[in-house]
Amino acid sequence: MKSKSIGIILIILGTIMLFYNSFNFTTTEKVVDIGPIEINKEVNHPITWPPIIGIVLAVGGVVLLVAGINKKV
Repeated sequence: MKSKSIGIILIILGTIMLFYNSFNFTTTEKVVDIGPIEINKEVNHPITWPPIIGIVLAVGGVVLLVAGINKKV
């Protein structure tokens, strides 16, 4: 039962990682702070991964799902 649910989660996660292979987040950095005057800058931080990781996760999920089904029989 546990391997089937982990397999389904890996398939879903792998599919999502295959179609969305990057995301961005922004942070605010203080550039100048002179008394009451403050200048901030927003910095964009992209995080990317290769699509092969999504494929590997999806295939691993299928393997766990099939192994879980074969164990039951």
